[in-house]
Amino acid sequence: MKKTKLFLTLVAFIAISQFGFAQITGSAHDFSTATWNTSNQEICIVCHTPHNATTLPDAPLWNHALSTATYTLYASGTLNATMGQPDGSSKLCLSCHDGTVAIANYGGVTNGTVFMTGTNLVSTDLSNDHPVSFLYDAALATADPGLRNPTTALSGLGGTISANMLISGKMQCSSCHDVHNGAGVAGLLLKSNTGSALCLTCHNK
Repeated sequence: MKKTKLFLTLVAFIAISQFGFAQITGSAHDFSTATWNTSNQEICIVCHTPHNATTLPDAPLWNHALSTATYTLYASGTLNATMGQPDGSSKLCLSCHDGTVAIANYGGVTNGTVFMTGTNLVSTDLSNDHPVSFLYDAALATADPGLRNPTTALSGLGGTISANMLISGKMQCSSCHDVHNGAGVAGLLLKSNTGSALCLTCHNK
């Protein structure tokens, strides 16, 4: 009986792993065929490694060089959140998307020559982008009635905004974007934005 349970657990784990792998395969984050990827066309290794990883919060087994840029932050007279420099998972995203670190700078490589370009380049000027790395809690929603209370408002992903979309209570790039393409939505979004559904999850307009 124990062997049967162990076997079924192993089969389920493999199935889930292959499903997750299949989601990123062919997505914008599939670098397996990039000419600069010299790691036997591995997909995961550009961001993650099983050995000698960089220890960072919210960054399991991180393998890519981090940006040291100082960013120009979003500012608005209607912004009630307290802003600071990007941190957490947003800093990981920006380590490719701000254009200051080569995409190929992973696994100890520091001399990569391919940088983010085009519409995927966010740059170090974040003044025209959605703010990130700020605490989004009930107090902020009270101060700004245009925001839903993340502790009670549903995300449409099975739980509340806080449970499904915030990272350590903060709005980050990964609050809207699924880097592993789990939802299979264009733009690596966490869920479809048809009818502005993703925006209206948090914004009470």
